[in-house]
Amino acid sequence: MADAKYDVLGIGNAIFDVLVQTDEGFLGRHGMTKGGMALIDEARATAIYADMGPATEMSGGSAANTIVGIANLGARAAYVGKVRDDQIGRLYTHDIRAAGVAFETPAAAGGPATGCSYILVTPDGERTMNTYLGAAQDLTASDIDSAQIAAASVIYLEGYLWDPKSAKEAFVKAATIAHGAGRQVALTLSDSFCVDRYRDEFLDLMRKGTVDLVFANEAELHSLYQTSDFDTALKQLQSDTKLGVVTRSEKGCVVASKDGAVAVPAFPIQKLVDTTGAGDLFAAGFLFGLVRNAGHENAGRLGALAAAEVIQHIGARPQVSLKELAQQNGLPV
Repeated sequence: MADAKYDVLGIGNAIFDVLVQTDEGFLGRHGMTKGGMALIDEARATAIYADMGPATEMSGGSAANTIVGIANLGARAAYVGKVRDDQIGRLYTHDIRAAGVAFETPAAAGGPATGCSYILVTPDGERTMNTYLGAAQDLTASDIDSAQIAAASVIYLEGYLWDPKSAKEAFVKAATIAHGAGRQVALTLSDSFCVDRYRDEFLDLMRKGTVDLVFANEAELHSLYQTSDFDTALKQLQSDTKLGVVTRSEKGCVVASKDGAVAVPAFPIQKLVDTTGAGDLFAAGFLFGLVRNAGHENAGRLGALAAAEVIQHIGARPQVSLKELAQQNGLPV
């Protein structure tokens, strides 16, 4: 196997985040399901935006947040996602490149605007997302550069890609190329509503070996196996995939493989501000540990550390050097 040019390459919906701190009343007025992610059209996006207070705006998208975290830890990272050649698309491209990520996907000249997610953060730190996919849903198999995919140790895919049909084809093409080059493929299940929509397809990807590593939180795991019993679901996960990592909020995480399960505690925090990006940054730390051959337990600890940093401020991108933070906590970087 040739040496990798990139440690991790992520493929996802390139989404610009608009975050605002609000109350339960706002969610009720707009008929939103707290804690979920709803796909919306441009008209609803405009209505929500018009009613929002002052916002924090930054590049986002689940896999993109993970890839930025990986670059922040000091690994070589690349990202594939579709934006439109518009003001927000150009801002998005600048942001992700400035974070040290290789981003070469050609912007769309026409069609829908760059995707946006309107993220409402309630006082308990819970985030409720309303996503207009826009140009992100026009990612196609032709945007997958075979040489770039084959040059990455791990390909990281987000479950949200399963919503647009052409992105699904891009996902499968990338996984096939990666395996052909002897690389690993990781999938994050994204959210429990996403799992409800595509349960059978996700299980199929796992059981056929299209993906080698699966990230899920407890809600997604329970949704995947339609059981409220954690141990039952975990056993099933162990038999369905080579490596499964389940995040459990303040309870930490469980890393499950054919050899057994390892529980890793959460990192202590001072104040929960905003859970946006917690799972994304956990995946960043874990994948970084994996490509550095740090072992499952240290990978879990790196994930816990990165997640703890991001939930203590607004926004889904790290605000300090995760590499320095890891060093201060005696973790391998």
